[in-house]
Amino acid sequence: MLSKKFLVVMKKIVKLLCSFLITAAGYSQPNDTGIAIIPAPVSVTKTSGHFILPQKVSIEAGSQGEMKQVIAFLKDRLSVAATGNVTVANTLPTATIRLQLNNTADNSIGKEGYKLSVTPKNILIKANEPAGLFYGVQTLVQLFPKEIESAAPVKNVKWQVPCVNITDYPRFGWRGLMFDVSRHFFTKEDVKKYIDDMVRYKFNLLHLHLTDDEGWRIEIKGLPKLTEVGAWNVKKEGYFGTFSPPAPDEPRNYGGFYTQDDIKELVQYAKERFVNILPEIDVPGHSLAAVVSYPELSCTPGVEKYVVRSGEQIMDWSQGAPPIALVDNTLCPANEKVYEFLDKVITQVAQLFPFEYIHVGGDETPQNFWKQSEAIKGLMQKEGLKDMHEVQGYFEKRLEKIVLSKGKKFMGWDEILEGGLAPSAAVMSWRGVKGGIQAARMKHEVVMSPTTFAYIDYMQGDSLIEPRIYATLRLNKAYQFEPMPDSVEAKYILGGQGNLWTEQIYNMRHAQYMTWPRGFALAESLWSPKEKKNWNNFFHRVEDHFERFDIAEKKYAPSVYEPIFTVSRNADKQISIVLSTEAEGIDIYYTFDNSFPDRFYPKYTAALIPPKDAVMLKVVTYRGKKQVGRLITMRDEEWRKRADRNR
Repeated sequence: MLSKKFLVVMKKIVKLLCSFLITAAGYSQPNDTGIAIIPAPVSVTKTSGHFILPQKVSIEAGSQGEMKQVIAFLKDRLSVAATGNVTVANTLPTATIRLQLNNTADNSIGKEGYKLSVTPKNILIKANEPAGLFYGVQTLVQLFPKEIESAAPVKNVKWQVPCVNITDYPRFGWRGLMFDVSRHFFTKEDVKKYIDDMVRYKFNLLHLHLTDDEGWRIEIKGLPKLTEVGAWNVKKEGYFGTFSPPAPDEPRNYGGFYTQDDIKELVQYAKERFVNILPEIDVPGHSLAAVVSYPELSCTPGVEKYVVRSGEQIMDWSQGAPPIALVDNTLCPANEKVYEFLDKVITQVAQLFPFEYIHVGGDETPQNFWKQSEAIKGLMQKEGLKDMHEVQGYFEKRLEKIVLSKGKKFMGWDEILEGGLAPSAAVMSWRGVKGGIQAARMKHEVVMSPTTFAYIDYMQGDSLIEPRIYATLRLNKAYQFEPMPDSVEAKYILGGQGNLWTEQIYNMRHAQYMTWPRGFALAESLWSPKEKKNWNNFFHRVEDHFERFDIAEKKYAPSVYEPIFTVSRNADKQISIVLSTEAEGIDIYYTFDNSFPDRFYPKYTAALIPPKDAVMLKVVTYRGKKQVGRLITMRDEEWRKRADRNR
């Protein structure tokens, strides 16, 4: 017979296990609690009850001048639910929602943190600075039903918020996204929309890539050809880098640029949303638009008439980096006119952008035209420079002095390490994190932006369906981004960012598609505590935000639901196709008979061996009765090619 003491102990163990399972289920299924916040806050405590939004909403906002955009955003979202009956006052004891700046700083939350309290009677957001209130409001909106994201008022929704206490603040101060507006021009209104999307997930830095081989996008007074000539090319559609060279009679009317008034407007728009804009003038490589405008800036003036690139091949990457330039797209480090040009450009850029850094590129600079230049040979002899890396190092150090003379800090891609780092340079590490670690050990400031986790121009699913590019970055991999290496002093790592290069991105809808949901993953890596990160928990929240994007009619990639194809040859040399997905609970259905599968077709359960004469595999994914992935087709030549590649 079991002893009474044993039974008591067993009951306690069972009770403890049940409690653990309930807690674990709640953690991995945040939708069940009504809490699906991205990025995950530092601390969330759910209490009993709900706050129900009244038809007439009142907001107490203290000094409204400091919080113009905080109030405007909140009013806009609440108008969806409260049909426009939203009033704001400096002091309102009976306010529905109170936005409160602390009289005495709460050191636990810093400049961008906040505390959010929701009770059945009202909502209180407290912060040290308006930025904290702004981020607290973003979190509050995520607590409302998904219909709050609608562009128009919505009826017949129970507008309630779970009662919670949230304490939150960012892990890193630099939480950025880079938007390449050079490869394809995006209008001022497009950039504003990108800012609006990024701040919803607490990004605070927009890096604008303003110049490249395909276009110069910023007005520089006194250098009119930069925008008269350098901002325009021939429109091409297809796969960038494979286009035929434009014919002389094709119109060069595709592109555009920002006037200085446009830039001022964008800077102000960003400031009101607590975003800094980092301008990038990419030199000495990636400078074809500048060289076409002013050929005397190159090492090969008059050798050949170049044109602004439209996507035709201008580099040979077959030998690796640095590439071999087929046309000279570099500024000449041995030419004094180059430094006069850059002084004029940097002077105006510094005046337009109040942010403390100016990014000057420095990446992927070809050396073959420099090697042939007598002027470069003379410079090397005069300055005692051993190789082309040191030639670029000479250029970077001179450019650093120009940047510093304008009261700004100098930043470049990690290639600037190769020729000897300029004394005060900050490094943006894109070729993995190695360059960032090296720079931090040299006591230089670093922003981590590695291709392995942060290049959101990469394909996010299979090339059978995604716009083809040379690499893939899936959501799960992006979520593994860790900006802080163990081996360096934390004070040198400013934070990180994702990079959206736009060679294959022609419009804003596709820019949204490429940014989200990987932007969610990067936001969480940069804002949330490291120990809070959990893939299963995160992805459940992502699915909640997919529904929010559906309501808002914003575009996102469903690639996470779609199959990952692993093709090889088995022991009998037969083709074997293994299918998997990043998301859990997904069923894959397939056909080899050229018809279109749905959930009534064969379900994938084990590696597929294509029938002898089959020419086409079609797959589609479901969760239960709902199709969640797009139809994907793989032809026989493709599975043979992949199998041979994986031998």
